[in-house]
Amino acid sequence: MASLWSPGIFLVLVLALPLKTLPLVTLAETNVYIVYMGDKLHDEPELVQESHHELLADIVGSKDAAKESILYSYKHGFSGFAAVLTKSQEKLIADFPGVAGVVRNRIISSHTTRSWDFLQVKPQLAGRISKGHSGAGSIIGVMDTGIWPESKSFSDEGMAEVPSRWRGICQEGEGFNRSHCNRKIIGARWYVKGYEAEFGKLNTSDGDEFLSPRDAGGHGTHTSSTATGGPVESASFMGLAQGLARGGAPSAWLAVYKVCWATGGCAEADLLAAFDDAIFDGVDVLSVSLGSPPPLATYVEDAVAIGSFYAVAKGISVICSAGNSGPYPQTITNTAPWVLTVAASTIDRAFPTIITLGNNQTIVGQGLYTGKNVDTFHPIVYGEDIAAEDSDEDRARSCDSGSLNATSARGKVILCFGSRSQRSNIIARRTVLDVKGVGLVFAQFPTKDVTLSLDIPCIQVDFAIGTYLLTYMESSRNPVVKFSFTKTVIGKQISPEVAFFSSRGPSSISATVLKPDIAAPGVNILASWSPAASPAIIDNEVRPLDFKIESGTSMSCPHISGVVALLKAAHPKWSPAAIKSALITTASIEDEYGQKTVAEGAPYKQADPFDYGGGHVDPDRAMYPGLVFDMGTSDYIRFLCALGYNSSAISLMTRTRTRCKKSANFLVNLNLPSITIPELKQNLTVSRTVTNVGPITSIYVARVLAPAGTQVTVEPSVLSFDSTRKEIKFKVTFCSLLRIQGRYSFGNLFWEDGFHVVRIPLIVRTVIDDFYAEI
Repeated sequence: MASLWSPGIFLVLVLALPLKTLPLVTLAETNVYIVYMGDKLHDEPELVQESHHELLADIVGSKDAAKESILYSYKHGFSGFAAVLTKSQEKLIADFPGVAGVVRNRIISSHTTRSWDFLQVKPQLAGRISKGHSGAGSIIGVMDTGIWPESKSFSDEGMAEVPSRWRGICQEGEGFNRSHCNRKIIGARWYVKGYEAEFGKLNTSDGDEFLSPRDAGGHGTHTSSTATGGPVESASFMGLAQGLARGGAPSAWLAVYKVCWATGGCAEADLLAAFDDAIFDGVDVLSVSLGSPPPLATYVEDAVAIGSFYAVAKGISVICSAGNSGPYPQTITNTAPWVLTVAASTIDRAFPTIITLGNNQTIVGQGLYTGKNVDTFHPIVYGEDIAAEDSDEDRARSCDSGSLNATSARGKVILCFGSRSQRSNIIARRTVLDVKGVGLVFAQFPTKDVTLSLDIPCIQVDFAIGTYLLTYMESSRNPVVKFSFTKTVIGKQISPEVAFFSSRGPSSISATVLKPDIAAPGVNILASWSPAASPAIIDNEVRPLDFKIESGTSMSCPHISGVVALLKAAHPKWSPAAIKSALITTASIEDEYGQKTVAEGAPYKQADPFDYGGGHVDPDRAMYPGLVFDMGTSDYIRFLCALGYNSSAISLMTRTRTRCKKSANFLVNLNLPSITIPELKQNLTVSRTVTNVGPITSIYVARVLAPAGTQVTVEPSVLSFDSTRKEIKFKVTFCSLLRIQGRYSFGNLFWEDGFHVVRIPLIVRTVIDDFYAEI
């Protein structure tokens, strides 16, 4: 049935928890559905909403019952509604004219200073990037856990007046009123109906959450300030990473859409309502640091894909996080070709922490600890040696939950080794705390992502250093260690590298679309935080946090959102596809020292497009890309046709008569700034069209680094632009040199004019006809 749907025609199902006054049978019989009806048939929102009531009234018996059943009416960017229905009612409405498809609603999750200096985006912009005017004139919408408006990052000092084109509101609620909006936070909304339908009414009496745009989790405040926060002097996390904190587009306005809750998760019904409002409000950029891990929903089922489709159709750039399920292949999320999907990379800032052994030898790990429990020697024991009676040595070696003997661990530092099932020290730290240990040394795979520990010293080392420490412990009668304060060091480690956790391609749902698109800083990022979100308890002292260090593709996503706001300000007429192209074709695939970028993993390897897409973002070069690969809604519709959605469903979505033509090759011919061929059997020719956005008279010459095992030719090999010729189509022919089943190989196609270097990745996998028959 899924093949009959368009990406805008669906119903989403969520378990509805009834109010206490409802009979218990309601729990089993009613659910929440999102009924999606495609593009709206009326320009007046009231008429769209009335049509929803009329349609549902035929099912539930009256307009009053319909109004009571409906949670949301989507009436701005597209048409649809979320309603509480029985299973039989769902079946009836699914067969109504104008409605096609039913899918289950999912609860999705968030993907959780120095970074802008590392990207060469300075407080006083100079050079080409100065044309972005710090994002002035752009409105960035952030869909996340809300905002802490009192943060200094959201001061409106020096901000321009709210633009007259803005149609958003400042929605009040618990701990939040209209005074919390200003010339920086120009709009704030919150969405909870879909979430409460899934989990029941939120209890906010304990202050752990707010029924308002106010952020109780910290994640939304962090991402918002990363994208568009104003400058804050001497910002730090407990004295670490101290410096000037700011967002990438500090002069851009901010619109807040609280769709995620500190209690965990974000309902797709709420997310779709936020997209609908954001389109109406008039945002220019949407930053969406959330998603679901594989298996991926199809584009007709995924609220991010659906909502972003309509946003992009209105000229809004949508930037999404890639996910934190790396380093394994095919874990990438948010894979629609109309969104910009961001991987996470490192910056050149480290947090070394010295460990002194009882024999006065020192080793160095990484940590984020600034408490008082330092410079004092403590006994150190190996987790495996103090296993609890009911635990095996393997679990104790990695300090798994309940694996340690509390008597043997009390008052000691514990050495633990990571395992395949326990990649980070989060569980080990909890275990050590439970048995009253005073510190943790955690040996693991090499990574620059430092896990935060506020309770006890928690120092990460690699396996080599961990083994060295274990050797000392075995050779000493009374092994002891002491920790020094963590320090902040800049410019002493090679960067960027793709983060271990960053989800990798290829896409598991549309292999011809290269994902991720781009990489940006997402490791150990300092940004504003909500003081209500788990305040730090250090040495029995409660300290609310105004800034915090976090890692994740949730952190890399707003970096690109800020850069996109700069590009929007400099090039207001560019489409979302053109902006995406400018970022990808100018990205860097080398580190600061001119070496090929590597990707953290097991083991480290040279990074490829499935790790970082086009490469690591270069905001300055993206301002003047020379050529762009542009696309519009019609291209995305042809893409959906090629995926198998039928003509009537797509016509319903777009309000245009669409006849899908059979075109097996269109998936590889979508005008992306990359070429991905997942099944090259012998020869294949694909086409692309470039638009000149540089000097009117320009001549570009092709240069090819062919993927291993292929021969690549480009026709024409020279592109000549003038005042009458701004777009040129070229063809790329791939010829397989292999006669065996191959793996993915990577290359690049360059277009060069002596100043601009326009690079697109080439990704090819050779396959053999009847491969399985031959074996």
